[in-house]
Amino acid sequence: MLDKSQSGTAVWNERTATDVTVEAPTPAPFWPTGWWRVMDYKIGIISLPIFAILVGLLAILTMEGQIKPDAPTMIAVLVLGGFSCAELGKRLPVLRNVGAAAIFATFIPSALVYYKLLPGPIEKSIVEFTKFTNFLYIYIAAIIVGSILGMDRNVLIKGFLKIFVPLGVGSIAAGAVGTLVGMLLGLGAYKTFFFIVVPIMAGGVGEGAIPLSIGYSAILGQPQGDFFAMVLPPVMLGSLTAILFSGMLNYVGKKYPHLTGEGRLQPGGADVLESASTDAHDRVSTIDIPAIAGAGLTAIVLYLLGVMLNHLIGLPAPVAMLFLAVAAKLSSAVSPRLQSGGLIVFRFVQIGMTYPLLFAIGVAMTPWAKLMSAFTVPNLITIVATVFTLMATGALVGRLMGMYPIETAIVNACHSGQGGTGDVAILTAADRMQLMPFAQIATRIGGAITVTAVLVLLRWTI
Repeated sequence: MLDKSQSGTAVWNERTATDVTVEAPTPAPFWPTGWWRVMDYKIGIISLPIFAILVGLLAILTMEGQIKPDAPTMIAVLVLGGFSCAELGKRLPVLRNVGAAAIFATFIPSALVYYKLLPGPIEKSIVEFTKFTNFLYIYIAAIIVGSILGMDRNVLIKGFLKIFVPLGVGSIAAGAVGTLVGMLLGLGAYKTFFFIVVPIMAGGVGEGAIPLSIGYSAILGQPQGDFFAMVLPPVMLGSLTAILFSGMLNYVGKKYPHLTGEGRLQPGGADVLESASTDAHDRVSTIDIPAIAGAGLTAIVLYLLGVMLNHLIGLPAPVAMLFLAVAAKLSSAVSPRLQSGGLIVFRFVQIGMTYPLLFAIGVAMTPWAKLMSAFTVPNLITIVATVFTLMATGALVGRLMGMYPIETAIVNACHSGQGGTGDVAILTAADRMQLMPFAQIATRIGGAITVTAVLVLLRWTI
């Protein structure tokens, strides 16, 4: 029979057949163990005490008029805003499974600006910082270069050769279905095709809506601003639809894992990016800091080379950078050490910069009024039908070609996104940031082909 003493718990010792009293563990003191537990509670990547300090500091700086568009202040503002909005989305039942974090991080700040709920000095500083630092292109450069360097060489070659097929077939099918749906809803074939369906697949705002509206203005002889106001809402709402559908596909992929490569476009080859998901604690002693820094600089150099090619031959800088990174990977111009460093850069940027970037995009580049103006029932149904057809066709064609249907559908979704900003939001909602190189093909090249072909068609039909 076992007895309990006042100081501990009695247990049976099998070797001695006697009761042995084990002392009860002494509760750990709050400082420092309990405090460390509080510090380890995070909102996104922000420790809870640091979060509270940031809120207080930014409130005081705002009241004192000291919010400036410098890097330290803007890092604090964007990290706080981005991860706070994303955390709200992640805690919503059902919606958290369909990309609510990315949607909230992008569109809540847009609404805050429109309804004058974001302090003016903060809004002004974010807009200046976002536009004058090219924050978006720094992010895209790191993501593209890191993801390409981390890919298996054979998978990269096959993927780039194959992805144009589901993208092309999906674009044609989406154009036909979207126009037909618009006609059935009374919008008319002309308005539906040229002012709803085509803007969705034009490649975003800067590379899509603006050149498209300029072309319409030159051909039809009306002010460019009027056309821009007409084509911008479908761009915004099409991107939002793609984000929602991509978030749903991420959920579907978890239920039916045979339909997804979890970021790989097709079976075969070892995807180095998968190794990045291992516990960093197990690899901390092997991290090569100079290699990481060198890989980051390599990404910047490739981007600057892309800018130079843009001036020389007119190729968009992100696309030029994409081709240069692929060439460097295929020719083995980058050492394995730098490739490993690129992988760490990719993961750091993906985890630490995505939601702050989306928050900046929401404040500086997402007009809430334009988005809301597209929310009419016929427009909404037409846009959803167009994006759904684009993605569903991509999934079907991709599967017939031996690619993962969820990944090809998500790449096709980027063709209906808001340019580079849409790519970031779509891939974040889908948790497939490794697809950024293919997303850039869909957005930049697919958008450029769409705009060029449609302007030729419009001039031919006038």
